[in-house]
Amino acid sequence: MSKSSEKNLLAINGGTKIKTTPYGTGKRFGEEEIQELREALEQNTLFYWKGTKVKQFCEEFAQLYGAKRCVGVSSGTAGIHVAIGALGLTPGTEVITSPITDMGTLIGLLYQGCIPVFADLDPHTYNMDASSVEKSITSHTKAILLVHLAGNPCDMDKMMAIAKKHKLYVIEDCAQSYMCEYKGKLAGSFGDFGCFSLNDFKHISAGDAGMVITNDPELGQKAAWFADKNYYRDGALVGKSPKLLAPNYRMNELEGAVALAQLKKLKGICSRRTQLGDRLTAGIKDIPGIMPHEVTPGGKSSYWFYLMRIDEKKFGVSREDFAKTLQAEGINNWVECYSNMPKYMHDLLINRTIFPGSTYPLDINGRSYHYKPGMCPVAEEIIKTSIYIPISEFYTDQDIDENIAAIKKVAHAYLNA
Repeated sequence: MSKSSEKNLLAINGGTKIKTTPYGTGKRFGEEEIQELREALEQNTLFYWKGTKVKQFCEEFAQLYGAKRCVGVSSGTAGIHVAIGALGLTPGTEVITSPITDMGTLIGLLYQGCIPVFADLDPHTYNMDASSVEKSITSHTKAILLVHLAGNPCDMDKMMAIAKKHKLYVIEDCAQSYMCEYKGKLAGSFGDFGCFSLNDFKHISAGDAGMVITNDPELGQKAAWFADKNYYRDGALVGKSPKLLAPNYRMNELEGAVALAQLKKLKGICSRRTQLGDRLTAGIKDIPGIMPHEVTPGGKSSYWFYLMRIDEKKFGVSREDFAKTLQAEGINNWVECYSNMPKYMHDLLINRTIFPGSTYPLDINGRSYHYKPGMCPVAEEIIKTSIYIPISEFYTDQDIDENIAAIKKVAHAYLNA
């Protein structure tokens, strides 16, 4: 065998793999977090209302995003529930959202008795398609719950125009999209609410927790009340006599302290992820049969992950086999994308078992809602043909270049088979 042939022999078939060194790693937490935690503990209270860390974090995050109000909450999921509650969306209200997302996007609206209506996606950005959103609007629609998937902003010009035309609220799920931009403006600052997550898997983390931001002072006040059992600690209304039901979704001072330290690192983390994700796209965009994760025109992505798609017919192999071959070359990847099914095919929706012993809210006010395969064909095709490639701010340029080299090697081997 010639040296050229040996070099091109796939590792899964006995050839030399492309990546032989570990991916870059680093410490997410350090002395900055320890100092903030020490100060939080020395307050002799970990309750957000009496302490200073949550308040300071919320002030700094609001300033970063140009928002008038930021409310700290216990998770990103809680943040979306808070937004739904603050907007006063009632049982039976239809909320248009994405079929490719985490369950956290849906939990709050389902608890409030709202109905998720799924719009199909753009096949390249994987965000909600504006024409599908508009077609999904009925007389019962009150809000659009956008998901800026994987750090890639939605087309906000189109989305806000639809919302204005039909007088709909806009909630932005920004759990995966810190510091991503659309035409120079940060995702999360367009709609009525932007909702963020601080869980352990996001760009920055406090272990858990999250926040909601808004530029509407009245909605901000309602969000603060809703996140804290509708207790009116600010004295605007009478003490602990809540007028409406609300959960306990408070952020505590330890989470606020860690979040404060993490916030100082956010711009650097996101900037590095943008560089790495864009580098990967530039390296694979001209490979026949490979569909890179396309950034929305006018946007900037902070790449919480990278989702490329493959043309199985062109390569003559399944997405699963392509991914296994990449893995043999030393490239981290997997094919499971949100349980390998759109959200409307999850048991609780397709079997209508959201609440035990009841079909509420899917049977409500004389209306009956049912979910089935085929509702969003583009989303289903994205899930069937995509390969998930992790991105980390600790990766080196060499890591990304080896990813590119391996994808090229595998693609060309199958194309020339």
